[in-house]
Formats: sequence, C-alpha cells, structure tokens
Amino acid sequence: MRALIQRVSRAKVEVEERVTGEIGPGLLILVCALQGDTEAEAEKLAARIAKLRIFKDEAGKMNRSVSDIGGACLVVSQFTLAADTSRGNRPGFSSAAPPEAGNRLYVQFSNTLRGLGLAVANGEFGADMAVSLVNDGPVTIWMDSADRA
Repeated sequence: MRALIQRVSRAKVEVEERVTGEIGPGLLILVCALQGDTEAEAEKLAARIAKLRIFKDEAGKMNRSVSDIGGACLVVSQFTLAADTSRGNRPGFSSAAPPEAGNRLYVQFSNTLRGLGLAVANGEFGADMAVSLVNDGPVTIWMDSADRA
C-alpha cells in the first residue's frame, strides 16, 4: 500500500457538496492499495503512520505522533497514487488493486487506525471527492508498505 501523509491544521472531504469527513489538527492520509497488497500490509502501514513523529514538541522539534497530540486522521482513498508515468504523457494505473480489494484494504487501514485509539474520518471509496486542507508546516511524507524501516 502507498500513502501520502500531510500534517494538517484542518481538512475535509466532500462528495457532491456533502461533507463525508472532517478533522481539526492531525493527518490527512491519501491511501492506495496496490495489486497483491494484503490486510497485514494495511495494518502495518497504519501502525507505522500512527507512530510517525512529525508533530512539534515543546522544543519545536518534530518528536510527537498524531496520538501524542490527540489529533485525528482523515483517510481518503486515492488510486492515482499507483500512477505509472514511465511511458508517455498519460499515466497508467494497472498496478492499483481492483476496486473490491482496494475498498477492503482501505476499510482495514482505517479500522486499524481506529483500533489504535485514533479518531478517524473518511472520504467515500470510489467517489469523485473534493478534498480541502490547511497543510501545517507544510509537512508532507510519502510512505509505502514495501519500504521497511
């Protein structure tokens, strides 16, 4: 799985002008399931993100996690993170998981964050969404379950 994480002051997602998820301080997580991804990978990636120390401590250093600050997560499915731009000008998305698997892993990822005690809001899988945010920092980090720390 892939995720693009943004530290935010606030963020929300709308589908057809209806707010489906909204948070204050925390993380906007754009997530994409790739072909062959498993529930275990969704769980490990969620756990890594929950522990990611990208919020400032009292000394101004990035040393606190979203849990440490009492923040929330807005999780939005985004298959375009699977884009292959190596051939021509039109990206290919064949490495993205099929919709059924993608949705299952998206739900598993969100539920894992909830199970870790985080407040989680969501977009709507497969919908055309409008995402708005105030990026705090800005801090934007790319993570992939294939990357092992």
